[in-house]
Amino acid sequence: MATDPDVPQFGALLRDHIQSVPAESQPAFLAGLERSAADRYREWAERLPDHSEALLGCAASEDRIADIVTGLFPIGDEARAEIDAALPAAVALYYDVFAPYSVRDQLYLQSEAEIQGSQAWVRISGSITDAGALAALRECTDLELQSSAVAKKVLEDLDAASS
Repeated sequence: MATDPDVPQFGALLRDHIQSVPAESQPAFLAGLERSAADRYREWAERLPDHSEALLGCAASEDRIADIVTGLFPIGDEARAEIDAALPAAVALYYDVFAPYSVRDQLYLQSEAEIQGSQAWVRISGSITDAGALAALRECTDLELQSSAVAKKVLEDLDAASS
């Protein structure tokens, strides 16, 4: 059985980047982070072809979350420019956390990041009163947790194959 790496608190790690944009733009910023996670899942799918279908499903879920959030929290051109300027450093920091680890350990970290990420949508829901928006944010939470479960299943398969 592999020893899992310590999991950082991703929200705390990325807080300064997230807070570098106005509060009303932060959901859109998070949507950008979701798209970067989708890109990571696509990379892992290429590296683990036996699990590509499951990992590409996670990528699609991350893209779905980003689509939902950008639809719920539209932003103007000025806010888009602020996000576009701030997002690359946040994505680089996120990727740096994963860099020293094997693909297996990266998936473990991502499975835990999904659980943490699900709580962002719960927190954002606290200020929402529209039933449709609340349902959409619940879908985001569910998609995060589903991706975590899928990543953990891939980990189980990888661990079983290596033992």
